[in-house]
Amino acid sequence: MGRSDRNKGADSAKPGPKAPPPVSAGVLYEAGLQHLGSGRLLDAQMCCEQALATDPNHADSLALMGIIALQTGQHDHAVAWFSRAIRQNPKIDYLTSLGFTLKQMGRLDDALAVFDKAIQLKPDDAELWKHMGGVLLAQNRGADALLSYQHALKINPAHREAAWQCGLLLQEGQRDEEAVHAFTLCLAQQPTDVPSLQMRARSFRRLRRYDDCLADCQRARTLAPDDPLTCNNLGDAFVCLRRYEEALVWFDRALALRPGFVDVLLNRGFALLQLLRFEEAATVYRDILAREPDNAKAAWQLAHVELQCGNYQAGWARREARWAMPDFSPDYPRFSQPKWLGREDIAGRTILIEEDEGFGDNIQFARYLPMVAARSAKVILVVREPLRQLMAGVEGVSQCLAFTPDLQRPAFDMHCPIMSLPLAFGTTLETIPPAGYLPPLPADRVAAWEQRLGSHDRLRVGLVWSGNPHQANDSNRSMPLSTLLPLLEVEADFISLQKELRPADKALLAQERKIRDVTADLTDFAETAALMTCLDVVVTVCTSAAHLAATLGRPTWIMLPYLADWRWLRDREDSPWYPSARLFRQDAGRRFEPVVARVRGELAAKAATLIQPRV
Repeated sequence: MGRSDRNKGADSAKPGPKAPPPVSAGVLYEAGLQHLGSGRLLDAQMCCEQALATDPNHADSLALMGIIALQTGQHDHAVAWFSRAIRQNPKIDYLTSLGFTLKQMGRLDDALAVFDKAIQLKPDDAELWKHMGGVLLAQNRGADALLSYQHALKINPAHREAAWQCGLLLQEGQRDEEAVHAFTLCLAQQPTDVPSLQMRARSFRRLRRYDDCLADCQRARTLAPDDPLTCNNLGDAFVCLRRYEEALVWFDRALALRPGFVDVLLNRGFALLQLLRFEEAATVYRDILAREPDNAKAAWQLAHVELQCGNYQAGWARREARWAMPDFSPDYPRFSQPKWLGREDIAGRTILIEEDEGFGDNIQFARYLPMVAARSAKVILVVREPLRQLMAGVEGVSQCLAFTPDLQRPAFDMHCPIMSLPLAFGTTLETIPPAGYLPPLPADRVAAWEQRLGSHDRLRVGLVWSGNPHQANDSNRSMPLSTLLPLLEVEADFISLQKELRPADKALLAQERKIRDVTADLTDFAETAALMTCLDVVVTVCTSAAHLAATLGRPTWIMLPYLADWRWLRDREDSPWYPSARLFRQDAGRRFEPVVARVRGELAAKAATLIQPRV
């Protein structure tokens, strides 16, 4: 064999090039992660499959397969992949992904269990507490969700999403002071966040911190000048501050940005009403009803405009829209028996008449009860306990029951809310029934009050200065006792009929010797009526005492806000509902001090002539 043959043999025996080493599962996972970040899901999946072929228990690749399945809508597969990853390594990220997937699937109990396990592993992780709060919220467990979000904030006070959710839940629970704090935390993280400004303004409004509300609304509008909602909110803030002309400017801007925005139209109509621009307000409400014929709030407001302007025929009918308002008279039962509104013959039938609004409304419209009975019907009346004894003796009332949530009513054929009786009888300004429907009061009770009040050698004046603080218009119709004090300069005996005292009034009344406070013994309206019959005049704001005194025929002087309630009509100093009533209205300044001054002058004149001093 030659040299060349020997070399050739040696060369043929050399090994070929080495195969590249296998790629690790970790490297394949990282490549898959990059593909996923670039939106190449198929390439990411292939990398994961190769990684798992190399290492079937590679936890990160298992979890990445779960993320890919989740992004492609394969939730069941995602759950399986995440569960396999967790079995290899219960990392917080895997648990979070599994919990999030289960929540998306509606498997809320399972999601809650996963986040609970994650929190046990890492209890100081604010994000996990936030996730748990989200699941609890999805379960309608708002109180528990709030605790989770608050715990997240305790761990990380700068957690904006937890603060936002806390704010919403606190606001929903009417814990507005705390809600303000939560939204302030949101704004500390993101000062230009318009939704946080809007929500904080809402809480300020409910807290009656109207200047703060206005400031937030103005800031939101600066940040979002073309947003009709921010313009509307700014207008509403001006309404709260009783700056109605300025409010209209912003409502008009909102409507220019979004014509026909019904919420803004409702607010605009309200502002026009506060300015006594009744015809313009009515036009706004009719515009809303042309757009949304079933808008109960617009119909309700228009009904009150019509009633205030004396258009009773339209107003009574339209006022029935109140039953389509979800928050109206929640205690009035939704009976299976038909409602009577005056069309059917009720002779020989039993009709249930039940209260549906306030004490004063019941007193005012109980005058219709004898008229119902006059149609040969048996009348069962349901009112609140403080009114029961007074109303039980009204002519035509067969049975008077005190309302309780579980009241078992006797059998009846039809029902009628007491506030619907004017509609049932087609009441007009000319056909208002007289007010003297109450039965004679027990003589012994009247005599007892006469004796207690003592000698009657000076004018006896009953005083009421505020109503139910929860009534929507109470801030306009009520006044503090301090505003009423100039009346005490008149030579008269003053008797407080004010049942519910606010803290400042209670303190002032305790030290004011010129007012006798006998309200502890006014156990119900019948007792109050007995006292009122012993008085020469009752001076009151627009509350149930005004209706009771005027129904009794006592001289009743009613101090009214600039926009008075619809029942007092427009521009009148008398009332067709109560011949003994006199109306003292605020002027455009919207202050009660000038009203009190006029009442003081009239009282002084009455005191000088009604009762001559004994010699």
